[in-house]
Amino acid sequence: MQPIKMVDLYGQYLKIKEEVDHSVQEVIESSVFLKGGKVAVFEKELSDFLGCHVISCGNGTDALQLAFMALGLKQGDEVITTPFTFVSTVEVLVFLGIKPVFVDIDPATFNIDVNLIEDAISPKTKAILPVHLFGQCANMEPIMAIAKRHKLKVVEDAAQSLGCLYKFTDGSRQQSGTIGDIGCTSFFPTKNIGAFGDGGAVFCNDPDLADKVRSLANHGMEKKYHYKSVGINSRLDAIQAAILEVKFKKLGNYLSARKNAASHYNKQLQPIQEIKTPLQSTFSTHTYNQYTIQIEERDRLQAFLKEHGIPSQVYYPKPLHLQKAYTNLGYKEGSLPTSELVSQKVLSLPMHTELDIDQLGFISNSIKEYYS
Repeated sequence: MQPIKMVDLYGQYLKIKEEVDHSVQEVIESSVFLKGGKVAVFEKELSDFLGCHVISCGNGTDALQLAFMALGLKQGDEVITTPFTFVSTVEVLVFLGIKPVFVDIDPATFNIDVNLIEDAISPKTKAILPVHLFGQCANMEPIMAIAKRHKLKVVEDAAQSLGCLYKFTDGSRQQSGTIGDIGCTSFFPTKNIGAFGDGGAVFCNDPDLADKVRSLANHGMEKKYHYKSVGINSRLDAIQAAILEVKFKKLGNYLSARKNAASHYNKQLQPIQEIKTPLQSTFSTHTYNQYTIQIEERDRLQAFLKEHGIPSQVYYPKPLHLQKAYTNLGYKEGSLPTSELVSQKVLSLPMHTELDIDQLGFISNSIKEYYS
């Protein structure tokens, strides 16, 4: 059995090495390293898949910043979101002078509890920022209804959920990140499709808004050396786009591999009373960007797995409202009890496209041994 990795990026590369190497070589030979070329091709392919406009950028954090810049939010405005997420979700708001207003999560899905959103709305609220955590959509239909009632914008943090489908009550489906006013994703190497470095993208259905995002990502440029607004420099380079174009063609296979691994974990771990396996909600598919269980005495199991050569990760050990950087927001321990409790119980097991049955069996059997 091969050593088990949390994410096996090199093993994934070896299976597509010839395609990736050829695609990167094409970029080098063309010398079109920014914009155009492979970047335009990748944006078009992703746009066709999602059914909306796609603007690539430097990373997922930039994607979020560009979204709120394009929507015109100003200092002092408020955005409702969750504290149980990666810091990018919140840091861009604070950087722009926008106040994050936290509501707690649904402990079953780890996503924002839609029943708590309306109580958090104030005259300063301008947007809702749901995070599709670990690869499963937040419950977007009621979120969009709340936004409509209160005339709020919706920005989806879809950094972990590319390829996830949301299921509406009328039976229709829509891709994660394309339901709100703007969606944002990341192509960090460990994502559902990952670059060999940083990358990100913004999604939107409104062509005028898409043009604004594209301009803002290019220094606010309207045409060469003419600047319509103050922007930033955030671009996906062509070598990363060349890699992503190859990987994007494999997305269906990659998601199937993740789902199969999750199915194995579920079958083996669900009978263990002490373990709460990830919930598959009725309104969303799951891409399993992470496979996250909840257990008591999490650190003891993590240490046991490490002794057996099995890596694991805690996403996330402390919710953002309790982080030192955000104490000025006024939250204290006990303010968001579900997020605080879940952060003490979550443990993510190895999850990637290259897991084989022997590795999955060894991981599951080791956990069974721990609880026997």
